[in-house]
Amino acid sequence: MATCQYRNSRESLVVLRCVGADQHFQEKVIFPFESWCFDCPTGSRIDVWAHGISGVELLETLPADALRAHEP
Repeated sequence: MATCQYRNSRESLVVLRCVGADQHFQEKVIFPFESWCFDCPTGSRIDVWAHGISGVELLETLPADALRAHEP
């Protein structure tokens, strides 16, 4: 497991989904300018969703390693 951090820099809420091995799944609504720290398995995929003009749309997909929190 790795500790990751995501900050929503948008002016609207987003839904962050972490999808990993062995049926790992977590989902969190993140409000504008809110940060969220979470644990997820190494190699997980992070999907960021938001409400768009035509409904819910996928904004970005990134590897969880790209959000790994820097430990002091």
